[in-house]
Amino acid sequence: MTGTMDGFSWKLFLLSCLLAMEGCAQDFGQTQFICTSVPKDMDLCSATMQNSGPAEDLKTTVMQLRETVLQQKETIMNQKETIRELTSKLSRCESQSLPAAAGPGGRRPGSKNTMGDVSRGTTDTLAQLGQTLQTLKQRLENLEQYSRGNNTVQANSLKDLLQNKIDDMEKQVLSRVNTLEDPKPGARNDTDQRNRVETTLTSLHHRINDLEKGKETRPTDKFQLTFPLRTNYMYAKAKRSLPEMYTFSVCLWIKSNASPGVGTPFSYAVPGQANELVLIEWGNNPMEILINDKVAKLPFLINDGKWHHLCITWTTRDGMWEAFQDGVMRGSGENLAPYHPIKPEGVLVLGQEQDSLGGGFDATQAYVGELANLNIWNRKLSIAEIYNLATCNSKAPAGNVFSWTESNIEIFGGATKWTFEPCRSLN
Repeated sequence: MTGTMDGFSWKLFLLSCLLAMEGCAQDFGQTQFICTSVPKDMDLCSATMQNSGPAEDLKTTVMQLRETVLQQKETIMNQKETIRELTSKLSRCESQSLPAAAGPGGRRPGSKNTMGDVSRGTTDTLAQLGQTLQTLKQRLENLEQYSRGNNTVQANSLKDLLQNKIDDMEKQVLSRVNTLEDPKPGARNDTDQRNRVETTLTSLHHRINDLEKGKETRPTDKFQLTFPLRTNYMYAKAKRSLPEMYTFSVCLWIKSNASPGVGTPFSYAVPGQANELVLIEWGNNPMEILINDKVAKLPFLINDGKWHHLCITWTTRDGMWEAFQDGVMRGSGENLAPYHPIKPEGVLVLGQEQDSLGGGFDATQAYVGELANLNIWNRKLSIAEIYNLATCNSKAPAGNVFSWTESNIEIFGGATKWTFEPCRSLN
């Protein structure tokens, strides 16, 4: 009887295990059933609950892992989206770094590729520009050899072709060099290379000028200066200072369409006073003349891209001044630095405003355009004399303090020099 009851109890126990495990594992899909012995006097449900702890922990762990996987998946998707955005931006940057409407080879249709395929890198760009300039120097040496011979026609032709090429290339050089102004890592090396390029440009123009003088193809006053870009390194300088002046007249031809303001056609600085005598049109202000840092606004309208003749007279007595445009007086005034003579021992610069003696240039005040026939007198010109200058009359006087001749001017930074005859070259 006891054996029968023991067998019955064992069968009941197995059945209870199966029922209990089925209830515990029904949420886990495919499962393995594991039976555990339970004492006779213990409630089966209590035993089942005690043994369900590992299963609940497993379920919790699985849920945590699943949450982690979902979070990682979301992170990966975000990273992919970020990569796509960065790739798109990079593509746009690369496309913007090429010239607009570029044709085959990255050049604008119809444009001259005078510098070859220039690298986008700053250092590589300047290095290739330097190589191009060296090539042009070699060609210029060949031109000099021709000019020493008897074939002057061929020499003139070669010179003209070379000077046109230099002018075209130089504008591209200066445009690219101008983008290197912002300080950045390695900027010192870039600046050194830029200075070497500018020095080579200046040397080329000096040598071409020597050729022109040697052949005597034009009078020494029949030239103009061109400042194609607003920079802080392109300028010309008078080789001599001005004397002390109690009265002066200054006249020049000017052509510009720069906006806002044409910049500074000329500035004269002396020790202790950078604005001793300055002609400037800066920003949206009208053109002004400064004497000893005192200002008078001038009634000139010149930024129309046409040649205009300007004259300004001044006398220290009561600071009287008069302004003439194209031979006609446009305005006058007084109390402009009265009883202050223009001081000597200064520096006369064309194309830049000086913040210190002979330097301290600011690109925003640089002159952009063409300039010719700057003459200065230490007397007040008559209305008839000014009219003769504006109409290119043969009786027009030359400046007795500063006269417009090639021997009186030095050019720096790539400003160019071209043949110019007033009234014949107008507009």
